[in-house]
Amino acid sequence: MTNERLIQPVQVDRFGRQVAARLSAATAELPYNITERLRAARVQAVARRKVPQMIGAAAVFGSGKTAALTFGDRVSPWNRIASALPLIALVAGLFLIHTVQTERRASEVAEVDAALLTDDLPPSAYADPGFIQFLKSGGE
Repeated sequence: MTNERLIQPVQVDRFGRQVAARLSAATAELPYNITERLRAARVQAVARRKVPQMIGAAAVFGSGKTAALTFGDRVSPWNRIASALPLIALVAGLFLIHTVQTERRASEVAEVDAALLTDDLPPSAYADPGFIQFLKSGGE
């Protein structure tokens, strides 16, 4: 495995400035037409340089106490779908939670009903106030 050294942007900038300084120092001895061609080439190189761009990047604009999330100047259908997805996921999650809770509650009620119906005592005994006293005394 090779030990590769990562080049930091600061090092790249420093190297570029050193090269530019050496090239600029040597231009004083060159004829005018060559220095003009070098200047024109430098202007073209700067114009063609790669500028890092974030395609489809979201921007947050704030004014006062409010903020708005935008997708730049272009409003495509994909951007609209992407902005609606969190809301759709939230509604689907709430619906799923409601369904699960309803099912769980129904199964708990069914278990209690089944226990009451299969017990030795009649269901009316559970409503009798004397039965509660019987349970508190230990059922003796």
